[in-house]
Amino acid sequence: MMNKGAMSGLLKQAQKMQEELAKAQAALADLRVIGSAGGNMVTVTANGSQEILQIKIDPEVVNPQDVEMLEDLVLAAVNQALVNSRAAAEEQMAKATGGFNPGDMLGGLKIPGLS
Repeated sequence: MMNKGAMSGLLKQAQKMQEELAKAQAALADLRVIGSAGGNMVTVTANGSQEILQIKIDPEVVNPQDVEMLEDLVLAAVNQALVNSRAAAEEQMAKATGGFNPGDMLGGLKIPGLS
């Protein structure tokens, strides 16, 4: 059985981790990552919350005959921005939790923003 001092310490640690997670999630909303395709002819900016914020298309690629190519470039840039956003989010959350993954305690359960 756990004594009161150990329980109090554990609760303080949990509260501190919760505060750090809240800070990390706020930082993720401000984080900006960019994905690009076609030699930067199409760039997509996302935040750490996996939201697409901006799409920029070089006027050189806007040609009615190349719409299919443009669609492919936008898709590639969006997917790269989301991959970059997820990687940045994982890094930020690992810093906040000291490498602890709450999903590990929950049998691998994936919790958005926590796992």
